[in-house]
Amino acid sequence: MAGRYAPIGEYGFVGDLHTVALVGMDGSIDFLCLPSFDSPSVFAALLDADRGGRFKIAPILDGAVRRQLYLPDTNVLLTRFLDADGVAEVSDFMPVEDAGRAHNLVRRAKTVRGEVLFQMRCEPRFDYGRATHTAALRRGNTEALFVAQAGGRELAVRLTASVPLRVEAGVALAEFRLRADESAWFVLDVVPSGRPGAAAVHPHYYRDAFKATVNFWRRWIDRSTYRGRWREQVNRSALTLKLLTSRQHGSMVAAPTFGLPESVGGTRNWDYRYTWIRDSSFMLYGLMRLGYTQEAAAFMRWVMARCEELEADGSLQIMYGLDGRHALPEETLAHFEGYMGSHPVRIGNAAYTHLQLDIYGELMDSVYLYDKYGSPISHDAWVNVRRLIDWVCAHWRERDESIWEVRGGRQEFLYSRVMCWVAVDRAIRLAAKRSFPAPLSRWHDVRDAIYNDIYARFWSTTRSAFVQHAGATTLDAAALLMPLVRFVSPTDPRWMSTLRAIERELVSDSLVYRYRVDGSFSDGLAGSEGTFSMCSFWYVECLSRMGDLHKARFFFEKMLGYANHLGLYGEELGPQAEHLGNFPQAFTHLALISAAFDLDRRLSTAGHAG
Repeated sequence: MAGRYAPIGEYGFVGDLHTVALVGMDGSIDFLCLPSFDSPSVFAALLDADRGGRFKIAPILDGAVRRQLYLPDTNVLLTRFLDADGVAEVSDFMPVEDAGRAHNLVRRAKTVRGEVLFQMRCEPRFDYGRATHTAALRRGNTEALFVAQAGGRELAVRLTASVPLRVEAGVALAEFRLRADESAWFVLDVVPSGRPGAAAVHPHYYRDAFKATVNFWRRWIDRSTYRGRWREQVNRSALTLKLLTSRQHGSMVAAPTFGLPESVGGTRNWDYRYTWIRDSSFMLYGLMRLGYTQEAAAFMRWVMARCEELEADGSLQIMYGLDGRHALPEETLAHFEGYMGSHPVRIGNAAYTHLQLDIYGELMDSVYLYDKYGSPISHDAWVNVRRLIDWVCAHWRERDESIWEVRGGRQEFLYSRVMCWVAVDRAIRLAAKRSFPAPLSRWHDVRDAIYNDIYARFWSTTRSAFVQHAGATTLDAAALLMPLVRFVSPTDPRWMSTLRAIERELVSDSLVYRYRVDGSFSDGLAGSEGTFSMCSFWYVECLSRMGDLHKARFFFEKMLGYANHLGLYGEELGPQAEHLGNFPQAFTHLALISAAFDLDRRLSTAGHAG
């Protein structure tokens, strides 16, 4: 089965700020949901090689060496094939509104050297492979229209090409030979049935859209204020985060995929195509550090709209649809075999019903920073903030599922308790800074009560460490955020003792497990998991903040070496350092930016060269 699936880390991706496509090193698009991130898939061979569907363009070059790269400072992807008989490449991009029509996937095949035969296969499988479709040729056999009915709606996808197509059993096919410097282009369009696609309207669409798309991305990355070390890796992470952000709504998906396993053959296969308050709050923090205040403002508008929809008691959901919808029912795609047999393949995410108290701290930290470095929040926003904080004051002692969304029962988790402290602390700071009306005496009392509770009930004298939850002996890498959110000094003796314990139990070289799945703690799920790359970057930032700059730099640069060939990260790294989980993951790239920013600043302050 392994031969039927490419490694998760051997993909690049392109997007239009509405959705993304994953492109393999064999020239095959094995994942694409249309027209939006959270729409049903049209291509999902990554999750079922037979029933998922794919869109492949590749040269017939036996034994060719494959290379994949982004054009510098863009999200335009080149997949190159090198052979003794020729050099060929496939370029992929998706124009954004500023650079043409959105919802177009543009692909070009080109021969650079020699004379090369190419094959194209466009095999859509609509509605997660559940819907049937019709396919018909038009416009002199250079256009194929695929029409599917799913959920009472019609979706029409049009493939326009510069070479003749044929249709067999609902699949569009083409074979064409290109000499040196010759090229052929293909545009996959989402359009209402009966209307021409962009390429049909504009004969030079590929050329013009390519230039406009390159210029769009280079103008965007030029807005970054980051000029420090590892600028190429930081810029790639920023470009990745931008691709995961909805232009329409201002929200961000945690990852653009669903169902990719945390361990091959395992059951930890989730849908990440939604907006977590936690992840997006860190996104606002990360992008603001790079100077992207427009993106931060768009997210603040989105989250403030969610605060207008608070529950009657003032509580907030942990996650929402990109458009702000509340219900995200979870279901299983039983007909998909899953990546390398990893099933069940889930869509939707039942975690939206979880109680995760930490989100209030993450959100309030971002609101505080946005008010400080972005734009002052409004009166109406403050009214909703007060409701949120009053809810936290009433509920901070409760058990919850916390940051890792465990399904083994609620606990009083250390991380949630710390972030409740952050929520109240940032609200107090914001009220004082802006002279907002607030019950400051009560908030101060609650903040101090939370602080004292953490030291009284979560510090283990036996372990000489802060433990995962009240009454536990286990450790949790989420504790690495304690000094990062300024709950504890990075050089406090209790924190340094905790860090040493984490290093002994959860750190393997530069790689960090979130917790040990070994019977001492049950998260309610079967199977194992790899190391979490974002935790590794948290660890680096902890080392940086405590002043161990040589060690921090060494581990940071080792972690950069675990990125895939394009500088992208999945959620986890497996036993052979293979990328696992949904890909690419926003949280990991956010943690990379934060660690790079802090470490670079401290190295420069300390007078380190290079």
